[in-house]
Amino acid sequence: MYVIAGVSGHVGSIAANQLLEKGKKVKVIVRDDKKGAAWSKRGAEVAVGELQDRAFLTGALKGASGFFALMPPKFDAPDYFVFQKETSNEIAAAVKDSGVPHVVMLSSQGADLEAGTGPIKGLHYLENALRKTGVKLTAIRAGYFQENVGNFLTPVRQAGIFPSLLDPDYAFPQVATGDIGKLVAESLLSPPAKSEVVDLLGPLYSQRQVAEQLAKALGKSVNVFAVPREGWVPGLMQGGFSKSLAELYAEMSDAFAKGLVSPKGDRTVQGTTRLEDTLPRVLG
Repeated sequence: MYVIAGVSGHVGSIAANQLLEKGKKVKVIVRDDKKGAAWSKRGAEVAVGELQDRAFLTGALKGASGFFALMPPKFDAPDYFVFQKETSNEIAAAVKDSGVPHVVMLSSQGADLEAGTGPIKGLHYLENALRKTGVKLTAIRAGYFQENVGNFLTPVRQAGIFPSLLDPDYAFPQVATGDIGKLVAESLLSPPAKSEVVDLLGPLYSQRQVAEQLAKALGKSVNVFAVPREGWVPGLMQGGFSKSLAELYAEMSDAFAKGLVSPKGDRTVQGTTRLEDTLPRVLG
């Protein structure tokens, strides 16, 4: 049996679907019964609880062959890194207590660095907390999600403006969550001989190229607006981030701009899904 967290999101749902389609026993973790109903109809076992609950997670993992773990979001956390550390400690404790032999974790490019990477440093912390348990760990360090373009659709649709915290012409890997979910399922089904870090990259796009793709898909003019550094935190807070998380995202953007975020894993997998194939789903 495989235990999958995050099935209400893109990556976890794709991983769980892949495993169910292969006839594997799957247990999904959801926060409430309503989110688990559709999975139950498909034949998955449903566990209702929080990843931050050590006792619950330990019970959910008992007898499992593998576990897909990720850091759950909490955009309103007053101190986001404290939330990440506390959550990491609970997940790691449950992994150790349950004896699950293999964990596939959704990490990120830049998780090799202890600090200076904004919210990515919380994934560095979770990677190491899991390693300390002695579990066999597959850390998938994914690139920037193509689906993140959805965060900017309001200004794009209302004013034809695509805000960017980076140099609009700086190209970096952007991977589709479908490619991540597929790799998660493959990794669970074929555990490595020992713990490993896998860099999952996608095609290279600059924010200007993303805006051009949006313009084509929407049939309207879309211009990139390079947000001044002093406007990053206020703009993110206006979008619903806590001050703590907004400051971390600004730090992460600085890390990208300085070239600190790069592949450092044991091997690299290239995602092949193109942004033009992802956009129709994001745009609805």
